[in-house]
Amino acid sequence: MKDLLLKLIHFGYRQVLCCIFPAAIFLTLAVSKHINIDGLYRYDFILIVCLITQALMLALKLESFDELKVISLFHVIGLGLELYKVKMGSWAYPEPAFTKISGVPLYSGFMYAGVASYICQAWKRLELRFTNWPKNSYTYPIVILIYLNFFTHHFLPDFRWLITAVLVLVFFKSSVTFKVNTLKLGKVNTYRMPLLLSFILIGFFIWIAENISTYFGAWQYPNQKLAWHMVHLSKISSWFLLVIISIVIVANLKKLKYPDYFN
Repeated sequence: MKDLLLKLIHFGYRQVLCCIFPAAIFLTLAVSKHINIDGLYRYDFILIVCLITQALMLALKLESFDELKVISLFHVIGLGLELYKVKMGSWAYPEPAFTKISGVPLYSGFMYAGVASYICQAWKRLELRFTNWPKNSYTYPIVILIYLNFFTHHFLPDFRWLITAVLVLVFFKSSVTFKVNTLKLGKVNTYRMPLLLSFILIGFFIWIAENISTYFGAWQYPNQKLAWHMVHLSKISSWFLLVIISIVIVANLKKLKYPDYFN
């Protein structure tokens, strides 16, 4: 029992370290809701903190330049999605800001980049390795279809469940291994998890983070205009699909440099 508790403590500690960037965003959202800075809008303040945090992550060697490239790519992907979704009325950013484009504050892309940052950190800190990782000829088309469906479902049928069925077929045999120690010198345990389960779990925890973010006014769904309400459970499926995009992007960077991480 004591050994299990130590493993959980170590795993939790590693997870906290993996969440440095997302945690900085959440803390900024919480603090900025209760303070006012003359001449600086809240959304602009959040953007400045995100930029400083990103610079510190790089300066302190918590992230490499290669990882920064991936995180920046996901920032652009997320910002493109935000611009479209806000235009379609899926959610809104009601507060004013100097750094808004078509109603979308630039800091919003960092919330997507935070997902990629977590994955990059987990890769190193938990020593992730993959078994039966699908071929690029499968993963690339799926990622493209997932991203396009976020746009097209506004005027075409929503194919997310069909895409999910294909994902199950493609990733059914795939698994991820990670290492956890018991804080005892030389005692390291390796665990294996089905990759699809990891996608679901990450999507679920991001949904929890989304509830926290909307509570602090990071953005606003139509049903939250008058008062805050919990984000609908159906959003877990959206995050599940978005997680797959981010993991495939990060995985392909790692696969180029560390092909032995995949088998």
